[in-house]
Amino acid sequence: MSSSTWRQPASDSDVPSDPGQAASSADGDPGTGSTASGRSERRFWSARRIPAALVALLSVAAIGLFLYDVVSVRTGRSAMRWRRRLAEELATRPLDDTWVIVGAAVAMALGLLLFLLAVTPGLRRLLPMRQPTGIPGAEEVHAGLDRRAVALVLRDRAVQVAGVRSARVAVGRRKVKARAEARFRDLEEVRADLDATLGEAVTSLGLARPPALTVQVRRPKKG
Repeated sequence: MSSSTWRQPASDSDVPSDPGQAASSADGDPGTGSTASGRSERRFWSARRIPAALVALLSVAAIGLFLYDVVSVRTGRSAMRWRRRLAEELATRPLDDTWVIVGAAVAMALGLLLFLLAVTPGLRRLLPMRQPTGIPGAEEVHAGLDRRAVALVLRDRAVQVAGVRSARVAVGRRKVKARAEARFRDLEEVRADLDATLGEAVTSLGLARPPALTVQVRRPKKG
């Protein structure tokens, strides 16, 4: 039985500061135990508990109400007014009626939404990590990093670059956008150092699909 887990870096110390260590992990050195498995890592799937609970509750309520009314009719009572009205409307209203079209469109939209929830993984905030080899039981572990934690780690790395006053990092599934303000040094030099530092940090995180890095540097606004 396979298990799934995810881990979140607690601080900047979780990211190796040695570029050689990051490079060896990315290149798949057998001695490090961090070699990529050579296959595409699967994304994390959400349990969809809230949508499933809502659908289940609404279904139980609707089925229970219809069942109660049917049992009442079988015991000699008259059907509820809403069910008689619904049966009458369904029997007499034409298919090209506005309300029929609107109801069909709403039902189709809800069905499409439920279908998308069923076939899409969800949990977009988790980035899958490479699966290590050479470690017993490692193939049963499915690890990932929270995108917000990755952004914090990269931001901490960015502000350590000489000349950087402040930095903001946005981490997506495929892209990392870093924006920094430099108070001294040439902007191109700061941008080159940021690009190298953040590139090493992204590589050392061990993500299955390292996102593309975009770095922007500007001077702080006066006043």
